[in-house]
Amino acid sequence: MDKMEIEFITKKIDMAKSQINDIVKGKEDVVEKIMAAIFAGGNILLEDIPGVGKTTLALAISKTMGLDYKRVQFTPDVLPSDITGFSMFNRQTNEFEYREGAAMTNLLLADEINRTSPKTQSALLEIMEEKKVTVDGVTHNLPDPFIVIATENPIGSSGTQMLPESQLDRFMILTSLGYPSHEDAINILRDNVHLLLDNASPALNIADLLEIRDAVNSVEVHDSIFDYIVTITEKTRTDERVAHGASPRGSLALLSLSKAIALMRGRDYLIPADISTVIGDCLGHRIKLSNLGKASGLGKEAILSDIVSKIPIPATSGML
Repeated sequence: MDKMEIEFITKKIDMAKSQINDIVKGKEDVVEKIMAAIFAGGNILLEDIPGVGKTTLALAISKTMGLDYKRVQFTPDVLPSDITGFSMFNRQTNEFEYREGAAMTNLLLADEINRTSPKTQSALLEIMEEKKVTVDGVTHNLPDPFIVIATENPIGSSGTQMLPESQLDRFMILTSLGYPSHEDAINILRDNVHLLLDNASPALNIADLLEIRDAVNSVEVHDSIFDYIVTITEKTRTDERVAHGASPRGSLALLSLSKAIALMRGRDYLIPADISTVIGDCLGHRIKLSNLGKASGLGKEAILSDIVSKIPIPATSGML
């Protein structure tokens, strides 16, 4: 990519990011990471209490990026066929016809994914990986792009089915919005969020999004950065505070996500600072603490930060 191409792409991204930040107050860093995950072709898991703006964020993204949007409120009685679709017999044609499920969209908000059955969770996670659904032996491709923003509630866990680590690994990032600051809470009261959503116009379209994904793939990576990423994930497997470390899928996710951050910051090459921006959100849910780690009183992100701090940072001069 030449300089003009990068500037053109980043200008579009900045317009989209600005509009989303106007709607979702005070969460610029979270918005940047979620947009990076989308540009990197990944899916997002938001772990948050109710009422902090998860649905508003998903709607803002869909409108700003010109994406078709569907929302499913997961409950114990939601079936896999509600997500994948099903076949129905047509008496007039004497044939079975495919009826689309919620997955036939560009952006699917899977609200409170931990409140549905493991079978329905698995159906969603399978199509996230394969980007297609198979009903009665017939395969149907999902729209491109297909993005899942799933939420789970960390409180009130009675009757819920939390995602196991093996399934959490399917999400590129796990992050949270959290409570707004005092000033942002005032702005939320002052502004009419519904009006802002109604007035939101696409700053990007699907063609733009696919072009950005291609640009992310072409971001250059120095060999020392490949080594740095692999070393980070390997150290999570050998640290005594971690019972289960990040897999090679974690390394791939960290690479793709970091490349998206680099592009969003106007570069066609990756530097260590891009990696440090997203490492906690990308790897935190991919590790499981040992008893020693739990006894340390440190959270996953703090332990990850400590692990990374002991790894030599590659020099950036040879990457420019």
